[in-house]
Amino acid sequence: MTDAKLTAPEALIFAMITISAVDREISDEELRRIGSIVSELPPFEGYNRDWLVHEAQACGKLLKKPDGLRAVLQLVKDTLPRRLYETAYVLAAEVAASDLQVREEEIRCLELLAEALGLDKLTCAALERAARARHQRV
Repeated sequence: MTDAKLTAPEALIFAMITISAVDREISDEELRRIGSIVSELPPFEGYNRDWLVHEAQACGKLLKKPDGLRAVLQLVKDTLPRRLYETAYVLAAEVAASDLQVREEEIRCLELLAEALGLDKLTCAALERAARARHQRV
């Protein structure tokens, strides 16, 4: 992987890592959720945890560059087919909600992701609510 071209699964990973790292504090819950998403969901079939670590490191390097956040979001948009825009958003929302503490930085990052992908506010609200609902404790 280079920061010039990603595959669709890599772009989805970048979206999740970015939302997790945006507050400069990746929680254990967020890491566990990313790992389980990669282990369970069809877009990531055939990938293992070693691949996930590599992608997380690559994303982190890009995020550290000047204007890195916007570069990552543009890369996600340019890589994914339109039909996966909502998937990228809901996976990012899922990671943000996983520790039940969605911080201001994460909210802003979700807004920037929605803007980059051209998703409307109603769709985003529904995806965010679904992600929060999946992480409620009994």
